[in-house]
Order: sequence, then C-alpha cells, then structure tokens
Amino acid sequence: MAIAKGREWMSYKRYVVELGYGADLHGANATTAAKRAVKDAISRSCLCGLFDIVGIEDPNAMHVKVKIGCPRPEEVNGKEVLEVLPFGSSELEVVEGGLLTQGLEVPALGSGDNILVAVASLTVCVDLDEFRKP
Repeated sequence: MAIAKGREWMSYKRYVVELGYGADLHGANATTAAKRAVKDAISRSCLCGLFDIVGIEDPNAMHVKVKIGCPRPEEVNGKEVLEVLPFGSSELEVVEGGLLTQGLEVPALGSGDNILVAVASLTVCVDLDEFRKP
C-alpha cells in the first residue's frame, strides 16, 4: 500500500530519519499501532536544523516519507496514519513487518488476546533548491 498527500515529490534531500515503535495491546488494531509508531518517532525529533541551518521558515515546507512495517499491512488505514503528522506534505508505504504475539484478553480494554506491534520510519526531506540564495 502506498498513498501520498500534499505536493508531488521533487528534488528533495533527506534531512533526518527517525524510527518509532507502536503497539495495540488489546485488540491488535494495525492502524492504532501504526499511528502510535509514528507518534513515537515524532516525539523524539527536534528539527531545529531545518530552520537554523537549511533556512526554512514554514514547517509545511518539509516532506515526510512514512514507512510502516506491521504484520497485517492491508488493515492499516493510511489516511488516519498520515493525519498524525503535524506539518508538511507526506507519503506512506506500508509493508509486512512488525510483530504479532499473544497477550491477555481484558474485555474492558478491547477484544482479543493478541498484541500487534508496528514500526515506523519517518524520513524528513526538504527541497534545498527552494532555500538556496543566488
């Protein structure tokens, strides 16, 4: 599965790659785990270099390539996953990966006794040509 939102891919250069982990402990929901993985990656990233070194003034100038690995990629709602990103244009690729393991069923928290783990890779890119001064 691959989806994109925002502007088309141009001559962007990678700035940073951040990894994240997410799990749905009660219900094995692939979208929930994927969104948590993206949020986890975002929570450890401070992209001040984009402003201080590259010179962007608007965080929407960045493009984020999101790659999700989870055991049931066909169940991931890509639109919901990309909505987690606070800024920029984006694209999504979902591949088989992650982990599915037995947990504990607690009906008050969800149905099923499986734990589904998703991993995320967020690659933040910028079009340096936009920010180079003649």
